[in-house]
Amino acid sequence: MSGMGRIFIIAGCILLALGILFTLAPKLPTWLGKLPGDIAIKRENFSFYFPLTTCLLLSALISFLMWLFRK
Repeated sequence: MSGMGRIFIIAGCILLALGILFTLAPKLPTWLGKLPGDIAIKRENFSFYFPLTTCLLLSALISFLMWLFRK
């Protein structure tokens, strides 16, 4: 497979995954993004939110799935 063809296939898979994610986003569990360890700072004219624990959990899940499919 040529290098350019591989890039298009990977880009298509990423776009497909994003499309599925945005379609299913309203059905995601409400606790996702509100786990202990997620950082939320709210001030008068400023709010900052970083879902640290959620990112770590999703990273571990994706890493496990990639490891599982490589075998």
